[in-house]
Amino acid sequence: MAEYFQIPEAGTKVRPGSYFNVDKNGDDDSFGAIDGVVVAVFKATFGPVDKVTVLERGDDYTTIYGDGLTTDLIREVLYGGAKKVICCRLNGTGGAVASVSLAAATGKVKITAKHPGEMPFSVTIRNRLTDKDRKECIIYTGTTEFEKVYFSAGDNEAASLVSAFANSKNFTANLEESAKGIMTNVNQTAFTGGKNPTVATANYSAAFSQAEKYFFNTICVDTEDTAVHALLQAFLDRIYETSQFGIGVVAEKDNKDLDERMNAAAGFDGENIVYVLNPKVFINEGTLDGYQTAGLIAGLIAATPANQAVTHMVITRYVDLVEPLTNTQIIKAELKGCLVLSKSTEDEVWIDAGINTLINLPDNKDKGWKKIRRVRTRYELLYRANAQSDALVGKVDPDKNGKATIIGKIQGIINAMIKEKKLTAGTVTESTTYIADADNCYFDLDIIDKDSAEHIYSFYKFRFSTNAE
Repeated sequence: MAEYFQIPEAGTKVRPGSYFNVDKNGDDDSFGAIDGVVVAVFKATFGPVDKVTVLERGDDYTTIYGDGLTTDLIREVLYGGAKKVICCRLNGTGGAVASVSLAAATGKVKITAKHPGEMPFSVTIRNRLTDKDRKECIIYTGTTEFEKVYFSAGDNEAASLVSAFANSKNFTANLEESAKGIMTNVNQTAFTGGKNPTVATANYSAAFSQAEKYFFNTICVDTEDTAVHALLQAFLDRIYETSQFGIGVVAEKDNKDLDERMNAAAGFDGENIVYVLNPKVFINEGTLDGYQTAGLIAGLIAATPANQAVTHMVITRYVDLVEPLTNTQIIKAELKGCLVLSKSTEDEVWIDAGINTLINLPDNKDKGWKKIRRVRTRYELLYRANAQSDALVGKVDPDKNGKATIIGKIQGIINAMIKEKKLTAGTVTESTTYIADADNCYFDLDIIDKDSAEHIYSFYKFRFSTNAE
């Protein structure tokens, strides 16, 4: 895995690997662009806790987590256009699993949920009309079928039912009181004892650590809690050091004063956090606010390739703004690093400017780091070029031929991104500041990335005379 290095560290790293530094200034399909990957951290009434489940677009998250608590974050991420969602349900304290005991001829069979939570499960056992040799056990959540198993009918039903759950991802079954014989048919008998974990701020860090194992473009959380938002930025800062490049998207609700929200955005002052200032919006079914809107924006940013800007991108899911801002407010907000939702001339809701919260530029970063498009481009280049470099570690020598191979491979990534209209130009050359020695070699990448035309100035010149000649 590639790792960031400060200039004074050049030539001092202990572990063999590829190291990268950032400053001013597609030969291999394995290292192409990866878009549309979003991490969603949320609370649910069921599903694995502190464990990642990867969902592809089109997968039904409710069959794993249900649709309670803040699972609507996943829904909004998908509305934003995410192709893949790295899902992590939050754990906490005090969670308990639900269970139900069902009568057999003697004793009972106990079915127990594998995950804690208050999802309202019930169970039905009945004969199959089309197959007298088998019975079915159906577990419902509300009126929706959640899981179904079949088991052999007859004198050995209790043991057969237990065996039927052997490969279940959601439930276990075991014999109680030496249960055996025919199972008693029941109709939606309720599970009891399930309890949701109580989630605290610190539990988000555990979820972030799980997400760290996966590549992603953006990450969002199910809360407007500023302490969690601060943890998120600290997490993104940390993983940047180990060649993980992600953008966090957060929002607060309008119960906080607008100026307070602007100042909160300015407080992040980083290219890795996007702050949605006015997230309360009307949709056809009602309103969305806070983390829900942040989730959609996270999906949209992730799904938008690095050769496009999100500036003036229309969000068709939103019917109107609950909190429209004046021109003066928008200018003030954007100077403080806020992503503002505004209205187009066609009265559609769109992103006014595709910017992040970076305001004060450090010495090694230019104004391009303030733009979402250019950060996505630069993160993509870092990911692809670092992956290519890492693949060459230990495979080539730091001599003339080996260095030429490294230069050629990285240049190939740059050339591919030029063809993809993400870069204008770029070259890789051997460093003249640091001389290759022992197992160290050094390269300079001079990159010119692209931006979108976002400020168009027109000079209108009128004349008093009505004569065209």
